[in-house]
Amino acid sequence: MENAAKTEQSASQSLQEIWEKYGSVVITFLCLLCILLAWLMGKMGLGVAESTLYVAAYVIGGYRKALEGIRTLVKEKDLDVDLLMVVAAAGAASIGYWMDGAILIFIFCLSGTLEDFTMEKTNQDIQSIMKLRPEEAVVLRKGGQEQKIKVELLQLGDIVLVRPGDRIPADGKVVEGYSSVDQASITGESLPVDKQFGEEVFAGTINGQGALKIQVTKPPEETLLSRIIHLVQEAKNEMPPSQLFVERFEGIYAKIVVAAAVLLMLLPPFILDWTWDKTIYRAMIFLVVASPCALVSSIMPAILSGISNAARKSVLFKGGVHLEQIAHVEIIAFDKTGTLTEGKPAVTDIIALQHHSKESLLQATASIENLSEHPIAKAIVYEATERGIKLQTAQELMSIPGQGVSGTLNGVIYKAGKPGLLHNQVLSEQDESIVQRLEAAGKTVIYVQADDVLIGILAIQDVVRANAQETVAALKQMGMRVIMLTGDRKAAAQSIGSTLGVDQVYADLMPEDKVAMIKKMSEDGKVAMIGDGVNDAPALAASSVGIAMGAAGTDVALETADIVLMSDDLSRIPFAIHLGRRTARVIKQNLVFAIAVVCILVISNFFGGINLPSGVVGHEGSTLLVILSGLRLLR
Repeated sequence: MENAAKTEQSASQSLQEIWEKYGSVVITFLCLLCILLAWLMGKMGLGVAESTLYVAAYVIGGYRKALEGIRTLVKEKDLDVDLLMVVAAAGAASIGYWMDGAILIFIFCLSGTLEDFTMEKTNQDIQSIMKLRPEEAVVLRKGGQEQKIKVELLQLGDIVLVRPGDRIPADGKVVEGYSSVDQASITGESLPVDKQFGEEVFAGTINGQGALKIQVTKPPEETLLSRIIHLVQEAKNEMPPSQLFVERFEGIYAKIVVAAAVLLMLLPPFILDWTWDKTIYRAMIFLVVASPCALVSSIMPAILSGISNAARKSVLFKGGVHLEQIAHVEIIAFDKTGTLTEGKPAVTDIIALQHHSKESLLQATASIENLSEHPIAKAIVYEATERGIKLQTAQELMSIPGQGVSGTLNGVIYKAGKPGLLHNQVLSEQDESIVQRLEAAGKTVIYVQADDVLIGILAIQDVVRANAQETVAALKQMGMRVIMLTGDRKAAAQSIGSTLGVDQVYADLMPEDKVAMIKKMSEDGKVAMIGDGVNDAPALAASSVGIAMGAAGTDVALETADIVLMSDDLSRIPFAIHLGRRTARVIKQNLVFAIAVVCILVISNFFGGINLPSGVVGHEGSTLLVILSGLRLLR
């Protein structure tokens, strides 16, 4: 009995949660259904049925707003817009305009539903930032029952439900639903990718505006996201050759000096006929003048000065070895999205047709896109706002799955979206040429119609960072090969690469492909990788020097990188390389000087040219000089 009660209570809570989540959608749909049926009854001359259905539409769509308005009036002695809208609709009905009042109720109800949806998705997006992969997944059991389980417990073949704004918990294939998925964290694509039946999705990516049912095709430990983490760990465990050389050299040098000192204490009396007093004295001088103090001081003060200099320019080196490594870099590999570009779409072209102006075209499009959460819609609305264009309130807003949106403005039905909206409308040769040019440049083309007539074309593209082109030019002048590695589409990548003047572009790359490219390029010289996303982390770790964007970068990229551009200023990359080269020159100068002094003092010691005080002065003096030389890098 107790278990049955708990089951009943759990089911009741689930239904309550579902109602809280989808109740407004159901109400809006029922309101619209009653209006359509009422209109149909009117056409058939069934007046009683028509009136009954209109009353039902008023009650279903307006009762919540009416209650809220009355509650506000009674408790707060205030009249709010909810009550006014309901009263206006009732007034229209009282004078015979049942349809007008019902449509008013429906639009108001729809706007409330869209507002709820927007608020819910915003909250989900904020929460999803906290963790790349959700801890729980919603699994659909037999009969459609939803069950939340830990992601680690997912099995092959499980069907998981991913609601709008949620992160996808596992690699899999879509078995039901349609949505756009933000894959920037995995593939680096700047724009969301539309997903429908049979298409592959990845754990850690963010679902868009539609609900998806996904069949798990890989266990949690084998997802692409897990492989990214594994690649990062694997690459980070591989110690750079230069660091291994330094560690080996220090050990070998110390052993050589000690062994040489012991030999100096034992052999000279038998080989050079020195007295034991002289032998021990010269061995002591040798230990002083041959000690590695000057050699060590040749490196660390220069390194620390260079790191301090870089920090003042908002470039964070995580260790001295990375300042050394960047001096020897010959190839620069850039991620595209979020690194060379801003990482968010923007309107690049507005082409008005049919005697429309650019302003009127943008106003109409932004007005019907205003309530959409899609990144392309946001880019259009942002562009209109930036131009100071006042948006209109669209009516009969409707999402067209896989195509775009539609809405009515001043009695005209506007549609904006993909070519499927054209309804077999044939483009003129000029219009077709425009579209081909935009698509060849890697831009996303949005068609805009008014009453099924094409009135304009908008082009959307990720925008290049302000100083990216100057940075690429500066790097090439320094003798660097500049490469772009991206998971984005080839056309978009080629367009950005051509604009920036990079030497080579590699597109459609998964994270492991980027690692393979880094390793291949490393055969021709040391490679520096610059990126910002989780998908860049393995390549950052595999490169000779990994550079992350500090402000825009993800936690994983920042943790993996050797160098962080704290202000996201790409012009600091040529500065960092120049500083590394200058540091390398100073270190070489210091080492040559320190080794020369050691050699002179050691040789002089053998021939009796110095005494212990002279040896101390010469050794400490050389140490002081290389320290002062290293401090030059503070400038």
